[in-house]
Amino acid sequence: MSTAASTELDKALLDQVTAAVHAAGDRLRERYVPHARGASADEIVTAIHANDDAVLDVLKAPLLASRPTANWADDELAGGALPPGEWWVVDPAEGNINHVHGMSDWAVTATLVRDNEPVLTVVHLPLTGDDYTAVAGRGAHLNGTPLRVSAKTDLGAALTGTGQARPGEDAHTFHRIGSSVTQMLLNGLVVRVSVPATLQLIHVAAGRMDAFWQFSDVRSGLVAGALLVAEAGGTVTDTHGNPWNLAAPDFLAATPGIHATAVTVLSSLT
Repeated sequence: MSTAASTELDKALLDQVTAAVHAAGDRLRERYVPHARGASADEIVTAIHANDDAVLDVLKAPLLASRPTANWADDELAGGALPPGEWWVVDPAEGNINHVHGMSDWAVTATLVRDNEPVLTVVHLPLTGDDYTAVAGRGAHLNGTPLRVSAKTDLGAALTGTGQARPGEDAHTFHRIGSSVTQMLLNGLVVRVSVPATLQLIHVAAGRMDAFWQFSDVRSGLVAGALLVAEAGGTVTDTHGNPWNLAAPDFLAATPGIHATAVTVLSSLT
């Protein structure tokens, strides 16, 4: 296939995915209220599941139709490698916990993964209308404008971030998160601890933040941001500096100028 033909296919698929994610975002925005819903854990979980069900109703069918040979990864909190082939890895309400608490940090994401490598993604922010998009080898964009990671070279001047991937992580993971925040506070400038991962990773891709790490393999929160950061010129590895893939137990995305120093800080934590 010629480069021109491949580019046209990429654009056609990206347009279809964007349309599907926009329709899902409209549904999620209609469900949004600027105050918390639910006081008990059961009520919060019920609201989260209701959001997922309402959005998947308009998201899944068009995505599968856009790529009939692709599979669907059902569990958005699952991690690890997928079987060979193409898979849609989707989060119908990335930052769902924020949505049901009346906060603004949430999105709809859809990423096509081929043989465990993300190759196309759309992250749509329904409250602002912004689209963060990337196609492997074609760059990352915000509303059509190219993205580029920051030019920072000093971790001491860096704004970095992390967070938990899901409720109920084990105590060891929580201790690692706490230790990593302490070490980054000692070695960096400012550390953000928040969810969801994708909403921090779009800032890394756009050069607003300088690094994000997470001690988890939850793929739905990482694949979109991993592709965006890589296509914006960033470095994506595990916390020991090895090339990242879906089988990796943890994750680090950083601007190249501070990546090695961030690895030195994080790789010492066990």
